[in-house]
Amino acid sequence: MIVGGAIHGLFCERMMKPNSSAKTPAVAKKDGIDYVPMNKWKNCLIELLNIAGTGPVLGPIQGILFGPIAFLTIPIGCIIGGAFHDYMSGMISLRNGGEQMPSLMRRFLGGKIYLVYNIFVCFLLLLAGAVFIYTPGDLFVAHLLKSDASTLSAEEVIMVYGVIFAYYLLATLLPIDKIIGRIYPIFGAILLLSAVGIFFGLFINGYPLTEVWETGVANVHPYGEHFIPIFFIIVACGITSGFHSTQATMIARSVTNERHGRLVYYNTMIAEGFIAMTWAGAAMGAVNAGIATDENLFNQAAVVVGIIAENMLGSVGGMVAVLGVIVLVITTGDTALRSLRLMIADALHIDNKKKSNVFILALIIFTVVAGILYIAKTDASGFAILWRYFSWANETIAVFAFAMIAVYMIQNNMPYIMSIIPGTFYMYIISTYILHAPIGFGLGWTTSYVLAGVFAVSYAKAIIRYGKYSKPSRRLR
Repeated sequence: MIVGGAIHGLFCERMMKPNSSAKTPAVAKKDGIDYVPMNKWKNCLIELLNIAGTGPVLGPIQGILFGPIAFLTIPIGCIIGGAFHDYMSGMISLRNGGEQMPSLMRRFLGGKIYLVYNIFVCFLLLLAGAVFIYTPGDLFVAHLLKSDASTLSAEEVIMVYGVIFAYYLLATLLPIDKIIGRIYPIFGAILLLSAVGIFFGLFINGYPLTEVWETGVANVHPYGEHFIPIFFIIVACGITSGFHSTQATMIARSVTNERHGRLVYYNTMIAEGFIAMTWAGAAMGAVNAGIATDENLFNQAAVVVGIIAENMLGSVGGMVAVLGVIVLVITTGDTALRSLRLMIADALHIDNKKKSNVFILALIIFTVVAGILYIAKTDASGFAILWRYFSWANETIAVFAFAMIAVYMIQNNMPYIMSIIPGTFYMYIISTYILHAPIGFGLGWTTSYVLAGVFAVSYAKAIIRYGKYSKPSRRLR
């Protein structure tokens, strides 16, 4: 993954030809709120913490049930899918005035696609806000306070949720450099200690891993789940996540040099792939060592985090590791809601410089998130359903992003096949999933696979045709 990412990342950078003398949106539109110049390392750290939510931890813990094939699909997908997706989304935003994804959709794919995308992305970010309060809150209550986190009736749950809500509100309202830019270095240190601790713990504790030549590439899932599409829906953030494009475009308003793009966007995704690989290995080792079961991985992935952390690193080290996972989630939830505010404001032409406008918009968003969170917490199956919708919507957003990137590449005489391939693949994944899933159309696997193939091919043809015959978009600064 590291070697492949270095080679492929260099190719992407040379293809984009970053211009160090060009004024970026952070410099040209500096407003002290969202357009705030920050150094490349701070942007890099913020981007990593923005994109690494529960996905690169809980996803791989469940995904490793498919066997060691995950150790091949995660790095390959991370390079040709996720890192490319994040880099291109951020760089295209940099070259178009720091526009957020909905605006880029309208610019390169037209008004109709823009409207459809807006619905999907707002739905995704609202769910992300609820999910990223629910999971870190429950982890904190269960593993650090050692209390029952199953219902809203527990005082500890209400208290912890309230603190997270308050932080999210401040992070959404205040200028990006006041909270996010200052507190993230502390969060980043906890994150790195957590990931590195688990990585070395694998070797120090001698966790036994299953090699791919022992199982082959056959599906070994204990509950018979289909590798395609389920694996790529579950393991999103470590491979490809549409949510990342919304974060890359937000950070485009803080980047001061186009040459920082590879570090800020591409390399941070490789780092997330490392986190995903680490937790996948830890989960497999925990099962093989007998300290966790397949059922734990399948139904209680969050519980497995605490089991692994404490077994590997002891009580103190385990607490730091759990804090690292909590940090991952919280530092994604805050910027998810901030991105949602920016997108809605851009779409409705709301002036973000007026504090009253920002507050009212944030209040509306948080009220909706609170409602979603209440439903998820009071219904026994509510969260499971919301998580499935969230995962599917996440990859659907990626399909939109790959289409936008492909059109941009066609218009600028770049090798657009780099975007068509992963975009078509994920069109197949999301189509198969929604056609078969009970929350979708409930069709049989064979029918779902065939129809998904038709949709995927149609997607590729439509994007290529549109890109070649559309009028090139005027590049902004």
